[in-house]
Amino acid sequence: MQNKINISGFADEIGLRLSTQLKVVNALGMKYVCLRTINGKSIAKYTVSEAEKKLVPALKEAGIGVSSLGSPIGKVNIDDDAAFETQLRQLDTLCKICKLLDCKYIRVFSFFVPQDKDPAIYKDKVLSKLRQFVEIAEKHKIILLHENEKDIYGDIASRCRIIFDEIKSDYLKAAFDSANFVQCGENALEAYELLKDKVIYIHIKDALKDGGENVVCGTGDGQIPEVLRCAFENGYNGFLTLEPHLVLFSSMKSLEGALKFKKAKAKNGADGYTKQYNALCEILNSLDIDIQ
Repeated sequence: MQNKINISGFADEIGLRLSTQLKVVNALGMKYVCLRTINGKSIAKYTVSEAEKKLVPALKEAGIGVSSLGSPIGKVNIDDDAAFETQLRQLDTLCKICKLLDCKYIRVFSFFVPQDKDPAIYKDKVLSKLRQFVEIAEKHKIILLHENEKDIYGDIASRCRIIFDEIKSDYLKAAFDSANFVQCGENALEAYELLKDKVIYIHIKDALKDGGENVVCGTGDGQIPEVLRCAFENGYNGFLTLEPHLVLFSSMKSLEGALKFKKAKAKNGADGYTKQYNALCEILNSLDIDIQ
């Protein structure tokens, strides 16, 4: 059976304004975006009313759907209970926004843990807080996508596996990010093999082992062609979401990538996004995979 693949992407890497993001996405012939920062504001800070008035009309006019919400939920220190309580409220709102946008996925994380301590110490607390996120998602029937972000509890494949083995829910799945595994010293293909039964969303981001810098997909150590081949053979159907990190875009200044960013690999955000899109299309062509 032919894999059903759609390409999406974190459109805030193109530019600050939603209008700019949608213009580039349309020019590339893409049909979806992942909303993370829109008009300089995190999706987690939008109200349902703001989303209805400011996002829905623009997306509808452009003919662009939403693959996921790139939220920062879970990207707080594990011991910061006040921030966690705020995020519980934000997640409930994000689930409502998801339904408004006819979207079923929200990206989440498993909390920053102290780097000078064994992450195993925090397992029970991480799982307890994640379960509270999942309870909200289950109420709304929205699927949370756990991303293997650097320096969180679930930054390596074995701890991601613990999360999924301990929290058995149809509303908690994996967003697989090759580059993040590389930057954690892991083999991306081996990580995929360990987690493939939970992976329903894939980020297209590559990185070099030496120094951890992000590069155009297929030119780094993220084994993206190999991971995708394995995914497609495993029956993967879904989104491939561009996250180039090839220029220091506005919202990246507060993200982890800025710490490793040394030199732009593109003229600007639109150029970097286009390079990543074209590189992915070449990989898919080599694998004889059609884009929907």
